[in-house]
Amino acid sequence: MINRNKASILKCIIHKVGNKHNDTKNAFSEKEIIFDEASYELMVPFLLRPFTSLVQSHRFSHHANIELNEINAYAKSIFADDETFVDVSKNVVKHLFEQSTSAQIKTGDVIVAYFEGIEHNEMVIDAVGIFKIENKTNFFQTYLEDNSYDVLVQKGINAKKVDKGCLILNTGDAEGKVVLTVDNNNYDAAYWTDKFLNIKYADDYNSHTQNYLELCKEFSTEIIKTTYGAQEQNTFLAKTVDFFKENEIVNVERFKDEIFEEDKHLELFESYKKEFESEQNVLIRNQFDVSEKVLNKEKKKIKTDIKLDTNIQIKLDIDAPDASAEYLERGYDEDKKMHYYKVFFNAEN
Repeated sequence: MINRNKASILKCIIHKVGNKHNDTKNAFSEKEIIFDEASYELMVPFLLRPFTSLVQSHRFSHHANIELNEINAYAKSIFADDETFVDVSKNVVKHLFEQSTSAQIKTGDVIVAYFEGIEHNEMVIDAVGIFKIENKTNFFQTYLEDNSYDVLVQKGINAKKVDKGCLILNTGDAEGKVVLTVDNNNYDAAYWTDKFLNIKYADDYNSHTQNYLELCKEFSTEIIKTTYGAQEQNTFLAKTVDFFKENEIVNVERFKDEIFEEDKHLELFESYKKEFESEQNVLIRNQFDVSEKVLNKEKKKIKTDIKLDTNIQIKLDIDAPDASAEYLERGYDEDKKMHYYKVFFNAEN
């Protein structure tokens, strides 16, 4: 998460990236953009707004040595000597071009920018931004001809959000530079984050919280719901969220003791956890600090609806973990040969 209130663009350039699978070539600018006041005032928030609300950050990765990560090296070159900006920006586009491993990868404009005055963790730093514009928007343009106004359709960049973008901050930790990334046109998850940037989540409390909540959500969907039904799934998720809300530090053994009442459920969870760690290539920590921001973000994504085939839905409150067990009963009607839910309440709201 950054603050952009004092941020400014030192250098900015636009190139076009092609796709080697459909014979479209790269096209390069030789000079930086010279902004007029109106375009500059629109460009700064357009590029930086996506990163002001991001909770999790990334770090560069490489199978041999992080110094061999291309984007990491290009960013360091600009930080060390901004006179290399134009040449380095071209190399960024060439590297992006090489990641177009299928015809579905879209061509587009690539904006490379060098910022100063970005606030992060109470520090004011500079940063390198790389943005790819894949979609253009139709808009009407009016013009005067023969003393009458007419209209034509033109294509342009939607100034509300970037399709793909990353911000490499000139600060870091033992893992390397801080990297923030967004992908609002995610048709190929590996293309931007894995192949082009080659980044991984930072090993911090944000990621630890995210990983454990993802584990619990997937376990609830794949194991609890299929085995015990939607009511048990939602009860498990509500108890999980409640545990994270009530504890600043999550101890995994304590979590299991409080959440799982039967050994068979605990055994299923332990088995699934091993599969999850292997498939996702993550290590679930035995103890970690809770990230309140990640918890609140993930809580909003959790669906607690029980959808029935009779066009009826029951919505459970994720913040009331005991409500389902106390006020909702599931049964089977022998006469109708159908399952049913019985709901207890005092008054309708």
